[in-house]
Amino acid sequence: MIPMTNPYQAFRPLAVPVLLVALAAFAQLACFADEAAAADGAALSSSPRISDIYSSIESADVTVEGDAAGMTVWLDLISDGEGIASQEISLDGPGTWVAVWPKFEAEKGSYDVCARLYRSRSEINGSEARSGAEDSVVSRRCYGFFYGGVQPIRFDVRDFRADSRGMHLAISASDPTVVDIYYMLMQGERVMYVNREKAVAIAGSYSMPLIRDYDWKQILEDGQDYSGRVKIVELNHNQTRAFMNSFTATEDALITETYQDETGASATVLGDSRVPFEGSLRFILSQNGTPVNVTEKKTPILLSGDDETVEISWNETLPAGVYQLRTLLLGRDRSIMDLEENVIEAEPIVRADASVEGEKSPFPGVAAALVPLMIALFIAKRRR
Repeated sequence: MIPMTNPYQAFRPLAVPVLLVALAAFAQLACFADEAAAADGAALSSSPRISDIYSSIESADVTVEGDAAGMTVWLDLISDGEGIASQEISLDGPGTWVAVWPKFEAEKGSYDVCARLYRSRSEINGSEARSGAEDSVVSRRCYGFFYGGVQPIRFDVRDFRADSRGMHLAISASDPTVVDIYYMLMQGERVMYVNREKAVAIAGSYSMPLIRDYDWKQILEDGQDYSGRVKIVELNHNQTRAFMNSFTATEDALITETYQDETGASATVLGDSRVPFEGSLRFILSQNGTPVNVTEKKTPILLSGDDETVEISWNETLPAGVYQLRTLLLGRDRSIMDLEENVIEAEPIVRADASVEGEKSPFPGVAAALVPLMIALFIAKRRR
């Protein structure tokens, strides 16, 4: 009798290789699908779009993501369906941009700000931009706000200032609240740098405001105009407020410590600006109103928070007397940034006279008398 054979057992040697080939093919297809999805995601993320917009009656900021170089944003401020003001911003890439609205007699009511992103500036010219050119719009976004009237204010900005060091902010609240703080450094319409501090707790006390100081990260250029902008967002009650001011970047530093004596002097200089300080220290030593020594030495290059000590020495130790020392900190334009005045009281130099000291000291005579006694004691000790 011919034994029965299980078909599965007959083909089992081929089943495993076929299964492995199928699994490999499936894995390769899945890999291709992942690559295609990643490519689609990258293409989507690089597509230019308006990702965020905010406005008040004074100014607006709009954030554009993706490959936006050479594109244009057109902003319209609208009330009751009627355009009040418009701003055109030419983009050099992704980022955040700020538009300042012209001053006008604003009435209480609701306002809208709408932003349209165009592919090229040549596609929007005057009336065409105002009427629409809808075929060239690649992204749009609007923001509504209410101006005037009585609104419950969750927080109050007590003070705000931007300067060459950074941004300085004081916030208070009637009740405890939590906000996000965006602080921005701008040059023209372009936001050069923006950062966000999340979930900042503000205690419910107008008498004890929360103080925040944000230093700029960029090195600023002396004499250039910049602006600082802060945007504070209270998410729970959907309240947002923004403030900004312009400033001209200037170098700054101050003298924090000085030292002086008969042999020389020193001064410690602290940088106080994000503009590199490239100055010098001038030490003017006088006696009875007459300069006897003037020494000038360059300081190291300093940014805000950096400090260095500069030391000098006089040509020789000062003779006895009273001197006046004036230490001047000079900027790159030779203007006086800071100064310190001190007095040096030089004491007479006392030099020892060896012959007089020898006569006064009894030690040589006593030592001569003790030598024979010490020799005798030594010999007696040896004989024992």
